[in-house]
Amino acid sequence: MISLKDKKILFLSVSFFKYERAIAKRLSELGAKVDFYDERPSNSNFSKGIIRFNKKLYQLQIHKYYKKILEEIQGKKYDYFLLIKGEATPAFFLEEIKRNNPHMEMIHYNFDPLTEYPLLISNLQYFDKKFTFERNDTQKYNLHFRPLFYLDEYRDSNHEFQDFEYDVVFIGSAHTDRYVVGEKVKSVADRLNLKSFFYYYAMGRTAFKLKKLFDKNMKQFDLKKVCFEKLNHEQIIDYYKKSKAVLDINKPFQNGLTIRTFEVLAAGRKLITTNEDIRNYPFYNPNNILIIDRENVELRPDFFTEAFSGIDENILYMMSMDSFIECLFFKDQDSYWNT
Repeated sequence: MISLKDKKILFLSVSFFKYERAIAKRLSELGAKVDFYDERPSNSNFSKGIIRFNKKLYQLQIHKYYKKILEEIQGKKYDYFLLIKGEATPAFFLEEIKRNNPHMEMIHYNFDPLTEYPLLISNLQYFDKKFTFERNDTQKYNLHFRPLFYLDEYRDSNHEFQDFEYDVVFIGSAHTDRYVVGEKVKSVADRLNLKSFFYYYAMGRTAFKLKKLFDKNMKQFDLKKVCFEKLNHEQIIDYYKKSKAVLDINKPFQNGLTIRTFEVLAAGRKLITTNEDIRNYPFYNPNNILIIDRENVELRPDFFTEAFSGIDENILYMMSMDSFIECLFFKDQDSYWNT
């Protein structure tokens, strides 16, 4: 068991479906004293959009927000600073916390390709340890490689196929070509008499309608098929329990594995994915993982009748949140994940 007993951690993270809260909670359970802040001043659709596309227009709000954080932590000494993503985090804040804590180790983790978020690159210079889930970015930017993780709630000891309600389930945000690919999968599943459930989530009706105007993939989206209510982890787990396999559709320009990948496999459910790079991971098993071509979708009927092959306990640990934390704070796992 790893320990962070009495270590003081300043933790800032982008909001991503409450995983950041789960990390903060686990750090506390491991003995650390954690001060947590959202890295964005606001998580409204407007704030997210303006930070993403023209951060300069939001500089005043960002400056005020980070000045407020500095006031609240004034005089505190930290052993570690952990930043996940940091799309809104300004350089002056990173310089100031390092000046106030010269012996503090600064750790950065990113779960998006840097080609999609080039503004993050300039801030990498402030960090002692830098990690990414995107294999292609490791050499280009001299980063350590660490995939995402699963929450313990997703672990399931019962891997045997029973009387499942669904053969295929998809639960995910409505973006890029997910709807286009998802509908292709549904069409093939219907032809094979496979039972399916699709849940496309969007944060807001107005923002979604704007996306439909400018994104060619979103224009095809049937508004009746989008849901504006976010499912919590308990609801998602319940759908997994009812299904033989779960569909994962990565962004076309992203090779890093989604967090859904780890949760599905840890839950003992089969995975259907558009991400070909999954072949290069230690847990890849064609019996459990079906890779599909997003342009020409094919599903193997026998994939849904053969039982899930159990995953070795050591591999499951390496996929876990504890292993993720161990990697970031103690020892990189490049030799394991790059094999």
